[in-house]
Amino acid sequence: MWEAYKKGYKAFLQLEKSLSDNSVEAYLHDIEKLTNWIQHTENLKTPQQIELKDLENFIRWISELGMTPGSQARIISGLRSFFKYCIQEQIITSSPAILLESPKLKRALPDVLSFEEISAMINCIDLSKSEGGRNKAILETLYSCGLRVTEAVNLRISCLHLDLGFIRVIGKGDKERLIPIGTDAAKYIEIYKNDIRIHLTIKPGNEDILFLNRRGAKLSRVMIFLITKELARIADIKKIISPHTFRHSFATHLVEGGADLRAVQEMLGHESITTTEIYTHLDREYLRSTLQEFHPAFKSK
Repeated sequence: MWEAYKKGYKAFLQLEKSLSDNSVEAYLHDIEKLTNWIQHTENLKTPQQIELKDLENFIRWISELGMTPGSQARIISGLRSFFKYCIQEQIITSSPAILLESPKLKRALPDVLSFEEISAMINCIDLSKSEGGRNKAILETLYSCGLRVTEAVNLRISCLHLDLGFIRVIGKGDKERLIPIGTDAAKYIEIYKNDIRIHLTIKPGNEDILFLNRRGAKLSRVMIFLITKELARIADIKKIISPHTFRHSFATHLVEGGADLRAVQEMLGHESITTTEIYTHLDREYLRSTLQEFHPAFKSK
């Protein structure tokens, strides 16, 4: 009964909203949870019949299953998006999700690596292996440019302007941005490209992709997660590490150094400045910890 609505919603997300495949799947997964709950309650309502109390009962159900407030808030956002689509398509006249309250969230500050910790991880890379040179280029680029992991795996050779000190990145919603790249990152990209990548047998369709696996195909996002996790283990770093940690560290170090928030927003490719503002909170945490460590009036007795 809901399949036709899901199909139309998927087309809307892909064509009108221009969302990435991962984002489309996430939104559809939210609606899948709702339809599973509807079947579970055996109260087979259509989108036209869904009321606010139904959605409140659904949210209570996923909460009782142990879903975190953050995940609940994301699903509520997905529900609002779906019912907004239904209004646009004249399937319904008003959204039952408009008054649905999100759980109160404590905004968690992500773990950030110091420059010394990033250096320690990079220094753990075994450069005697061909993938070592590639991994060094990847990590240097993640930190130098603050890339999302998807942006890193999709980085193209034709988007490198290393002689000018820039790379061109295709971000969320296929939005392009130019990002300055540090000399070390540019150097290790050149070494990888000219001394390692050149010896690979490249699979058709991957000729312009910069970072390749040993089979000559584009790296997966999971592989970059595994690389960073393993290097953190070898470097004996106890923080929760992912490729995104390098992006957080890039932005935090810029803000700590006094960079303009608008410039940081531009480099990160954030649509809204409010998303970038989390790094001012990180900066304040950094300042507080510095005071507690070094200022006599702040030291615990």
